[in-house]
Amino acid sequence: MRPAADNTVADLLRASTMRLRGASDSARLDAELLLAHALGWRRVRLYGDATAAVRPEIAARFLRLVEERRAGRPVAQLLGEREFWSLSLKVTQDVLVPRPETEMLVECALRRLPPDDPGPVLDLGTGSGAIALALASERPVARIVATDFSEAALNVARYNAASLGCGQIDFRFGDWFRAAGDERFRLVVSNPPYLTDQEWLLRRYELGYEPSLALRGGRDGLLAIRRIVAEAPAQLAEGGWLLIEHGFRQGPAVARLFQDAGFEHIATYRDLPGRPRVTEGCWPADTA
Repeated sequence: MRPAADNTVADLLRASTMRLRGASDSARLDAELLLAHALGWRRVRLYGDATAAVRPEIAARFLRLVEERRAGRPVAQLLGEREFWSLSLKVTQDVLVPRPETEMLVECALRRLPPDDPGPVLDLGTGSGAIALALASERPVARIVATDFSEAALNVARYNAASLGCGQIDFRFGDWFRAAGDERFRLVVSNPPYLTDQEWLLRRYELGYEPSLALRGGRDGLLAIRRIVAEAPAQLAEGGWLLIEHGFRQGPAVARLFQDAGFEHIATYRDLPGRPRVTEGCWPADTA
């Protein structure tokens, strides 16, 4: 479709929705979000002004966005932002796009961190900072350390923290627990890479614009999770909790890793569609 002087909002939405079918499971929604972005409007205005003419230069910009979406680029990257836990976060190709299912990890973490608990809390592989910032927004007295092995990702996370006026998070560069030093934490949370090699191959088109470092978990998807569970006891305070997001087929395997490492009170929680998504365990207090 070529931009023309007489293109209306409705024309562009109709044509772009058809263009995106087959490339997106949410073609109409994607088209609406991209057009509202190109116009500088709120999405609801598209319905009230459906017959309004769109200037050719704006239509051209919108259609370029549609073609990028059709090529597989996430809508959040095209918009430059994504909402998570009611927070508007900057998103780039350097970070994983925050997913709704990760809000389950935040919910579980908040149950283990009372409002007056100062922590400290450790967020491993923070990416955009979504989890750390969500926890900070709900637990302003808690001190939070957030680590990542990507300086580019940490720059995005720092930008998001500054934009939200959140100064309680200590962002550190490092490979999982190595950035934490000798400190022990009341709570450790992580959304590590957990796609299996086969899942990655099947979803490369869908996920190719996001950092593979944040997605690929090795042959069985548990490479990073094994390491986190094995190293967590040395970084957890007595009675501290470890919470990990994982793939919906990995719940039993992750729970066994927790059990073998010596964790207690192990539980797996389901996300809104009912799929196992988060496993937690408590590091026992020394009763000697």
